[in-house]
Amino acid sequence: MAAATALVLPRIAGYDFDSGADLGNPSERAELSSAAIKAFLNLRKKWNLNEEQSRALLGGVASSTFHAWKTHPRRTLDQDTLTRISLLIGIYKALHIYFGKPWADRWITLENRGSLFSGRTPLAYMIQRGMPGMLDVRRMLDSWRGGQ
Repeated sequence: MAAATALVLPRIAGYDFDSGADLGNPSERAELSSAAIKAFLNLRKKWNLNEEQSRALLGGVASSTFHAWKTHPRRTLDQDTLTRISLLIGIYKALHIYFGKPWADRWITLENRGSLFSGRTPLAYMIQRGMPGMLDVRRMLDSWRGGQ
């Protein structure tokens, strides 16, 4: 009989990994927001995104808001922005699992002949389609990783 393996989740005070974050809860959003902002700003550098592209991926946040994040990342993001950042982090992670460097960070800005993109870059696709486009890219990359 094979031994059962259990998934061991890290213990972080105040965070329950048995369920996803409740983004409708303002205190949970406040707790997650500064880390999400920091992660997005780092991802932006890795993908070499300009301000316009960055703001578009975030749903069109105002320039003043975007610049305020850089100087004062301790802000509470809304549910939509946290979801967008979460999707982008998942895309970043999937790319780094699937591709080696430097392709993982370049892929997002390269023209793609795949049926989903039709010659556009994945970045342009996500900007044009918004959150549904991000979900499409995330699902596609997850299916690649899973061999589906």
